[in-house]
Amino acid sequence: MPSVRSSPFYNMENSALFSLIRHTSTSSTNSTSEKRSSKSSKSSSGGLLKMFKLFPMLTSGCKMVALLGRPRKPLLKDHATTGTIFGYRKGRVSLAIQEDPHCMPIFVIELPMHSNVFHKEMASDIVRIALESETKTHKKKLMEEFVWAVYCNGRKVGYSIRRQQMSEDELHVMQTLRGVSMGAGVLPSPSEKEYAADGELTYIRARFDRVVGSKDSESLYMINPDGAAGPELSIFFVRAQ
Repeated sequence: MPSVRSSPFYNMENSALFSLIRHTSTSSTNSTSEKRSSKSSKSSSGGLLKMFKLFPMLTSGCKMVALLGRPRKPLLKDHATTGTIFGYRKGRVSLAIQEDPHCMPIFVIELPMHSNVFHKEMASDIVRIALESETKTHKKKLMEEFVWAVYCNGRKVGYSIRRQQMSEDELHVMQTLRGVSMGAGVLPSPSEKEYAADGELTYIRARFDRVVGSKDSESLYMINPDGAAGPELSIFFVRAQ
C-alpha cells in the first residue's frame, strides 16, 4: 500500500473518540435454546473470538464455510450489521462492513496490521479498533472518507486508505462467505501460489450493533452468539471536527 501523508493526527483523548470508547453497548440478544451438554456449553461460552485458537490445528482443506452451510435466504432477519476481518497469516488483515451478508460491502479497508499482531491483540478480552478521519470538509458521509488513522486498543498503528474497488482476494472472501452470518476459520486460498507465500487465509465474521452518534461518529459492537458472555470487539469511526 502506498504511504500516506496527512496532517498531524489528533490524540486519542479527543472528546469525540473518548466518548465513543466509553460508550458500552446495552443491546443484547434474548433468545431461548435447547439444553446443551456441559462440554458444548464450555466450548461456546467464549464467543467468536475464542475460535481463533483453532487456527493452528486447521488445514487448508478444512472449509469452515462448508460446515456452516450456505443458505439461500438469510437465517437472521434482524437489521444487524455484518463485519468481517480476514487476511493471510503472513499478510495484513482487512476489514469489510456489510449491511447484509448477501450484499456488497459498504466499507472495505486493509488495516496497517499484520495478522499475527492482530491475533495477539485478540488474545485479550477487549479489542477496540478506532479509525479516525482527519478530513474537516464534511462533504462526504463518514464511511465515504478515504484516509484513516488506525488505532488498536489505544495505540496508533498507522494509516490506511479505504478501498474504492475490492481486490480479487477480497472479492473471493465476500463471495465465499455470502451465506454465512457468523463464524471463524480458514478459507481455501484462490491461488496455490499465494497460499504457499502468505500462508492460510483466516477470517472471523460476526454481527454488530451499529450505533450512529452523529454525522461524525459511528460505532459497531459485536453481538456474541445467544447473548453469551465473551470477549468484546468494538469498531469506532470518528471524523475530526
